Amino acid sequence: MNYLMGIDVGTSGTKTVLFDEKGTVIASALREYPLYQPHNGWAEQRPEDWAQAVLDTLKEVMEKSGAEAEEVKSIGLSGQMHGLVMLDQQGQVIRPSIIWCDQRTGEEVEDMLDVMPRERWIQITANPPLTGWTAAKLLWVKKHEPENYKRCRHILLPKDYVRYVLTGVFATEVSDASGTQLLDVPGRRWSDEILDKLEIPRQWLGTVYESCQITGYVLPDIAARVGLTEKTAVAGGAGDNAAAAVGTGVVRDGTAFTTIGTSGVVFAHSGKVVIDPRGRVHTCCCAVPGAWHIMGVTQGAGLSLKWIKDNFCQDYAARGQKEGMDAYERINRDVERVPAGSDRLLYLPYLMGERTPHLDPDCRGVFFGLSAIHTRAHVLRAVMEGVAYSLCDCNDILRDMGIHVDQMMACGGGGKSPVWRQMLADLYQCRVQTANQSEGPALGAAILAGVGCGIYETVEKACDALIFPDTSQEPVEQEAELYKRYHQLYKKLYESLKEDYKELAKL
Repeated sequence: MNYLMGIDVGTSGTKTVLFDEKGTVIASALREYPLYQPHNGWAEQRPEDWAQAVLDTLKEVMEKSGAEAEEVKSIGLSGQMHGLVMLDQQGQVIRPSIIWCDQRTGEEVEDMLDVMPRERWIQITANPPLTGWTAAKLLWVKKHEPENYKRCRHILLPKDYVRYVLTGVFATEVSDASGTQLLDVPGRRWSDEILDKLEIPRQWLGTVYESCQITGYVLPDIAARVGLTEKTAVAGGAGDNAAAAVGTGVVRDGTAFTTIGTSGVVFAHSGKVVIDPRGRVHTCCCAVPGAWHIMGVTQGAGLSLKWIKDNFCQDYAARGQKEGMDAYERINRDVERVPAGSDRLLYLPYLMGERTPHLDPDCRGVFFGLSAIHTRAHVLRAVMEGVAYSLCDCNDILRDMGIHVDQMMACGGGGKSPVWRQMLADLYQCRVQTANQSEGPALGAAILAGVGCGIYETVEKACDALIFPDTSQEPVEQEAELYKRYHQLYKKLYESLKEDYKELAKL
């Protein structure tokens, strides 16, 4: 029997899953780790925590599964995008990683626009300079931590640091590299022009592979430690959203998915490069060789619901346990009893600033319309609806760009909620489905690994064989009409508050 390993290095934790050739889950393990916020708008994690989580989960999965080491043919890596990992000459981590949702780099974005016009950035990287992306983070370290910058010899993304730990190889792949602001996205290679403008040495960057190419093999000491062999290959893998696309079968034109994880994403496949000249959505190389994707990003999607659960709904876990369900299932039960629109309560999910469509690091979360009639269930529903409005903003832009989707797949933790999926169906006014496979990024990474080692012929054929639609939600006409009106007011609120957000940031 041949097995494939998918590792997803997320923001809240790392999940490692062992699959057989039919996509069946044989064993899985999860390790969580902290996120550090030393200042308002900052977000950091320790790369060493990711590495330890990967090694621990690999060992646990191998022990649980009973698989022979030689049967695990390849590992695929998925991970949170945009994080900056800096290593010194000895390959040691220099400082904590500044991760995707960090918003400290507003000045560095302006510096990037000083060295090259916005239009040229979009031509090369398919995106304008962005606060959350890797290049601006590196410039921030150069400006504020010059001693750390002087020590730097290697720049890696989160999952690619894990690759280095497993294989000793400095490498990345096109989908994740697209989010660094250093890649020529149409050309699928590092941009010499940008590296020259930003004075970043080319040797700091790893080799760029396609997502399904083999990048190296597990080191002997790591193999012995976790129960693999040094013949176990490690494929390029993909950024979390590109891997989730493969894991939900979104690998051809006309297909798309919405994921509600810590952040939220609306992601559409494209066989050609399609770039929004206004920079409201992101175009990146996707995990299918020779193809791209367009995605809009909501910074605080599942993060919003987790934030309110952790801070104001601590009893939900205990209540859910008594009733044989987790806290989020208990939340769904309460939210279902509140009518669409939450009795005129709206939530703006800008806890960490916002990307699509505003590109505004200063905006922050808002409840609008609070009344004495509102209960905790109303507030929870308003949070879920606010995230859905933000995701609808993303989908509307894709439509404006001529990206037409026949059906929308839903994935991520929030995608498991039928309540949230119904909100999306009503706002998108199209069918929203889930797949028979629930492992998303980990499965996508494993499929890429399987293509790399020859178990599957192509990414598309692997998805055809392994992934099928499961549940389905259709729009409800009356609620869709109501949500359309609420969404218009939701969009108006940001415009009304835009200047106030800037003033707040200065206080």
